[in-house]
Amino acid sequence: MHCSKCGESLGRPRNPVPTVDIIIELAGGIVLIQRKNPPPGWALPGGFVDYGESLEEAAVREAREETGLEIRLLRQFHTYSDPGRDPRLHTISTVFVASAQGEPKAGDDAARAAVFTRADLPPLAFDHAAILADYFRQKDID
Repeated sequence: MHCSKCGESLGRPRNPVPTVDIIIELAGGIVLIQRKNPPPGWALPGGFVDYGESLEEAAVREAREETGLEIRLLRQFHTYSDPGRDPRLHTISTVFVASAQGEPKAGDDAARAAVFTRADLPPLAFDHAAILADYFRQKDID
């Protein structure tokens, strides 16, 4: 990429990377995955948006790949953009709330998948504890 005025090379742009996370409501709780790859820990299902894919398509795909569940997106919840939210790189995550039926089964880069309630949440990776605190706060209002 070059400057349109002086022709100087601008290098490759550094932009945040779009991701999705999904709060899947199932059996009175929410589905979490235990990550197989760094950073370790439990997390909301989610991942990177592929080129040519909408956020909604990415959410459905990531949920299927990581949990084996076919989800129904209920709504877009919130977008999280703190540059430090992912230790690997600057990501911007759009979070969706979805419903599902069935039994979650770990797949792709998930070592385990399980349903947790607000009372028994494990320690969470990334900023997912803050995301779920916002989610439960909103549920208390609704």
